[in-house]
Amino acid sequence: MRKFFNLLILLTVVGFSQENKPQYSVDVNYYYGSILPHSEKISHLITDHPEGVFVSANRKTFGDKEWESRFNYPDYGLTLHYQNNKNETLGDMYGLFAHYNFYFLKRNLQLRIGQGIAYNTNPYDKETNYRNSAYGSHFMPASFFMANYQKENIWNGFGVRAGGFLIHHSNGTIKTPNTSANTVGANVGVTYTIDHQNERTYHPRTNRDSTFTEPIRYTFAFRTGVHESHVIGSGQYPFYVFSGYADKRISRSSAFQIGLDVFLSMMMKNEIEMMAISFPEKGISADTDYKRVGLFVGYELFLNRLSFEGQLGGYLYDDYKSHTALYQHLQLKYYFYKNFFVGTGLKTHFSKAEAMDFSLGIRL
Repeated sequence: MRKFFNLLILLTVVGFSQENKPQYSVDVNYYYGSILPHSEKISHLITDHPEGVFVSANRKTFGDKEWESRFNYPDYGLTLHYQNNKNETLGDMYGLFAHYNFYFLKRNLQLRIGQGIAYNTNPYDKETNYRNSAYGSHFMPASFFMANYQKENIWNGFGVRAGGFLIHHSNGTIKTPNTSANTVGANVGVTYTIDHQNERTYHPRTNRDSTFTEPIRYTFAFRTGVHESHVIGSGQYPFYVFSGYADKRISRSSAFQIGLDVFLSMMMKNEIEMMAISFPEKGISADTDYKRVGLFVGYELFLNRLSFEGQLGGYLYDDYKSHTALYQHLQLKYYFYKNFFVGTGLKTHFSKAEAMDFSLGIRL
């Protein structure tokens, strides 16, 4: 177990740059939960209460960089995850996440947000596992949220924590079926602060937001990926999204956006042709346009070189109308060189995922 903790800490050190005398902690959490019956398509897969563990390594911040004090000295690190779904058809889940910990109530309340990749041991197969309508692939993106009351360093670096969590597994319709699954539950765990004898001092925040100004900026982005129709076995097709928007940054942390999206889905083009030929009773013409144009508003939260972006849009042009008139896009971005960024995101129509994408863009 000690070697396992050392590996997690090594990965955290390699993955993030170091400041003078960093401090690390590890925590182990057992949980017991329930899979939410958000769709009748997975009701036959919910036969018991899943159990699992989260094992995390965290690097603490103390305000060595300005953004750290601005967000109340968060931690960041890596989490390993295992979930026993207690259902052979559904399979079990393994995951690796990058996470941030944010603190409230005099640092007693911790909110952990993690994003990563998960592996399912028994996804859908038309011959050997046709009843697994939740997961169509072994690998998939996953997210989790955890709120815990935590007391660190109660005795010789050890502390305790307890609270609740939500974890979401979905492959973003890269491959169908993709009904997905959401697990909620309660957790209890222990923490250990490494080098706990050497306490570090938090650098006080300098109030720089009151003097921060920035003109309206313009972003151009290209997003792409593959997705599959909800008709199982219809094949994976690429899609392309061209986006342009203006944003106004009102502080060092926040910016509001307005812009346009142009969506080109080869899957949708193929689906229109298939529906027109195979299901003429639906009245879909082969000449129906697969292209769509949307207008959106959004918000971007800047966290060092990382940013979290959420957008709500509506279609100005949608000839096929296979989805609702409103759409959402959630994205994690990384500014790797000046104003250039890469990102990964998920486009949904409320609870129905359309596509997971990868993006490249510039903010001018």
